Amino acid sequence: MKLATSPAPMSWPRLLSRRRYPDQPQLHVVSNAAPVRGAFVQDYDRVVFSSAFRRLQRQAQNVPLPETDFVHTRLTHSLETACVGRSLGRLGGRLLMEHDAALAEELPFFDADCGDIVAAACLAHDIGNPPFGHAGEDAIAAYFTSPAAEPFVRTLSAAQRADLQHFGGNAAGFRMLTHTYAAHSSGTAGLGLTYATLGAFTKYPRPSQVEATAQTGGASEKKFGHFQTEAARFQHVAQDLGLLPKAEAPGFYHRHPLAFLVEAADDICYRIIDFEDALKLGLLPAEEGLQRLRAILADPADRPRTVQWHDWREELGYLRARLIGKLVAETAQVFARHAPDLLTGDYDDCLIQELECWPALQEIQQLSVQHLYRSRPVLQIEAAGFEVLAGLLDAFLHAAFDPSASARSRKLLDLLPAQYRALGPQADLPAYEQIILLTDYVGALTDQNALSLFRTIRGIDLPKGF
Repeated sequence: MKLATSPAPMSWPRLLSRRRYPDQPQLHVVSNAAPVRGAFVQDYDRVVFSSAFRRLQRQAQNVPLPETDFVHTRLTHSLETACVGRSLGRLGGRLLMEHDAALAEELPFFDADCGDIVAAACLAHDIGNPPFGHAGEDAIAAYFTSPAAEPFVRTLSAAQRADLQHFGGNAAGFRMLTHTYAAHSSGTAGLGLTYATLGAFTKYPRPSQVEATAQTGGASEKKFGHFQTEAARFQHVAQDLGLLPKAEAPGFYHRHPLAFLVEAADDICYRIIDFEDALKLGLLPAEEGLQRLRAILADPADRPRTVQWHDWREELGYLRARLIGKLVAETAQVFARHAPDLLTGDYDDCLIQELECWPALQEIQQLSVQHLYRSRPVLQIEAAGFEVLAGLLDAFLHAAFDPSASARSRKLLDLLPAQYRALGPQADLPAYEQIILLTDYVGALTDQNALSLFRTIRGIDLPKGF
């Protein structure tokens, strides 16, 4: 998709900023040797050791509350996406260096830096997802659109209502990575990640409320990337990185070029690996699935076969590994080919849509949708998730805004960790920010935590001791 040409392109030295949010100066590499543990590797480590990342081990990727250990959680999906992202970043960066001697001279570790930035951003890409996956996002948005939420949203601005009524995990993730709760402020904002990683993380550099006439239909406009609470924060990051603003609407930017690789890594992983899960769960015939993967791999008929399979699952793992390698190599070539247009904002499509095997990838995704995402057990649990999340939000919002401060409201609020309440330094927060705090809390629960808490406050089940 060709867009209006920007007058001044983005620059790689600025896009790879090592400055840490919010105000730490950029650290320059002065040695001719690569650092042992660079700034972007530190970003990756900070995400790994965060409590927000750890909770992903108990959040569903596709199958909520799975009874088998062989399907993916958000944690395993994020780790695999980070591995693919690192390869994409390093290979794409190496291709650019091979075709641009000046870039290679100015940024001698460009390929490694690209790989580390994309890996860190990929690792964090689902960190803002609420319980019950994408159904959880829909559940939160549906609640704030319902009559039950009208008393809480009626006084908010249109932009603030849009944040809640179109709730998305991407915006929640940016908030999680950059926000410090005043009740427990440690002096740093969020995880203190570099601007480069925050830029690559933001696949949708736009606010929730944008006029329809301002949208061009590009890949970066499908969702939104920050709440009103983080609007100034995102603009600060975007301006420091030199992201190009779009003329269509205020606060609307072109993507950081490496965000396209973050998106591609996620696209590759969920298409191939979700399909693998569907086969392992017996939701699709194994041989039919294997045949489709073999067709995408497209080995020549005379390619020697030196491996004997003792089980179809062994071949499945082999095909998955080789397919990901093939898709990484081809996607990196697409990225390198479009690099000039990425820097000017003239390209805004999903990279993998240009792959020759794109139609086949779409076909296996549709099979995953039909047989996995829409399988009866998944739909039943996701439907229950609407009741659970709406029930939790409704209970805590009524307690927080209860003018009589009833005994029931006080008990409910006592269940909330202090950083999610209007206490101490947060005591005078406006209503919108108090609502966002409560949404932070509910959105940060795991699937099982959300279900257990809902059953407890409804009196359906009681804790079994300490």
